Amino acid sequence: MRHTHILLAHGSGGSMMHDLIRELFLPAFDNPLLQQSNDQAVFDPQTKRLAFTTDSYVVQPLFFPGGCIGDLAVHGTINDLAVGGAVPIGLSAGFIIEEGLEVEILQRIVDAMKLAADNAGVPIVTGDTKVVERGACDKLFINTSGIGVIADGVNIDGANARDGDVVLLSGCIGEHGVAVMSERKGIRFSTPVVTDSKALHRLVQRMLDVCSDIHVMRDPTRGGVASTLNEIASQSGVGIEIDEASLPITPEVQGACDLLGLDPLYLANEGALIAIVPAVHSDALLAAMRETPEGVNARMIGTVLSDTPGLVRMRTGIGGTRIVNMLSGEILPRIC
Repeated sequence: MRHTHILLAHGSGGSMMHDLIRELFLPAFDNPLLQQSNDQAVFDPQTKRLAFTTDSYVVQPLFFPGGCIGDLAVHGTINDLAVGGAVPIGLSAGFIIEEGLEVEILQRIVDAMKLAADNAGVPIVTGDTKVVERGACDKLFINTSGIGVIADGVNIDGANARDGDVVLLSGCIGEHGVAVMSERKGIRFSTPVVTDSKALHRLVQRMLDVCSDIHVMRDPTRGGVASTLNEIASQSGVGIEIDEASLPITPEVQGACDLLGLDPLYLANEGALIAIVPAVHSDALLAAMRETPEGVNARMIGTVLSDTPGLVRMRTGIGGTRIVNMLSGEILPRIC
C-alpha cells in the first residue's frame, strides 16, 4: 500500500477505502462468495436449521503469546457456532480502525485471520471497514459474525442438563487469561504461557459422531469454567458438583495463579469446551475427544445433581466442599 498508517480517508467510502479493501482485505480473504463484492454473501445451505452468532473483540494488547486479536476473533466465532452443534460455513469480519494505526500491524492481524480461517476451513465471506478519529478507539476493534448448519437430531441447549449427567472438559484451563495478563502487565515466566485459542468445530463433530444426544455444550470464555457452569445450572435448574483433583491445569498456569492470587476456575479460555452428556456415553465420548488434537487433555470433571438446583460446588483436594459462585466483578477487562 502507498500509506504506512491508516488515515481517516481509509474509511471514507471513497478511493482510499477501496484501495485498502482491494490491496489488503480482498487478497487475504479471497474466496468465491467474497468475490461477488456485494453487501451480503448469499448461501444455499439446503437446510431449515441454521445457527447464527456475533461477537466483538477488543482485546488489549493486540498481540499476546500464541495469538492475536485476529485469530482470536475467528476461533471465538467458530466456537460459538460449534458448541451449538453447528457446522460453520461462513464468517463476516467488521474492522473499526483508529486513525494512525500502522498498516504493517493491520496486515499481520489480517494474515493471522486468514491462516486461522484457512486452517479451520471456514471462509470469511463478507465484511466492513470503518476508520475513527485518533482516541475514538484503541487501535483496532473487530466484530465477527458466523453462520452454520445444524444436523437433524442435534438439540444442544443450556436448559438440557439432567440429573445423573456428567460434565466433560476438553482441555486445560486458564491459559488464555494468563497469556494476555502476562503480556499486558509485562510479567515473564520461566516457561511462557501461551493462549489456548483454537477452533473446536472438528472436535464437536467428532463428539456428535459418537453421540448425537449431547445435552449441553459451552465454551468457557470470559468468567471461565466457574461462571459457565453457574449459567448452565441456572438455565437447566440443576446442581453441578465438580472435583478439584480432576481439573486439567498446567503447572505453569497454576504457578501463575499462585503468584498472582488468581483462581484458574475464573480465568478465560479460548480453546476449551464444557460438555454435559448422559453418563452412559461419557467413556466413549472421552475416548473420541482424546483422539483429536483439540481434546487430547479431555477429562470428566463432575456430575449433575437434582438436589441443589442452581448451585455449583466443588470437592476440594483436602476433602471438603466449597461453593463455586459466578464471577463477581472483572478479573481482567478486555480479555477477548
